[in-house]
Amino acid sequence: MGGEARTMFRTLVKTDAIAVDDHTVAVRYFELRTLRGGRRYSAEILLGPGDRIILDDDSVTNLEARAEMLVPATLYSRVLAARPTAA
Repeated sequence: MGGEARTMFRTLVKTDAIAVDDHTVAVRYFELRTLRGGRRYSAEILLGPGDRIILDDDSVTNLEARAEMLVPATLYSRVLAARPTAA
């Protein structure tokens, strides 16, 4: 890639928590400057130790809305998947 290394840095712009029943899930929102000077945003959803979901979008508002839908669906689906199946 040529002799020049390009490094991209994420800047933490917001932290939040989403409560679902008796679980609280931490969410961190980051801003990233693209090589062309634009802005992209990502959300890191911390479900547990070593268990993360990363979302990307053009705005923090969109990420907040997506996280609010995704976190409950993910937690509920994992509860269902952990149940034994009927034989």
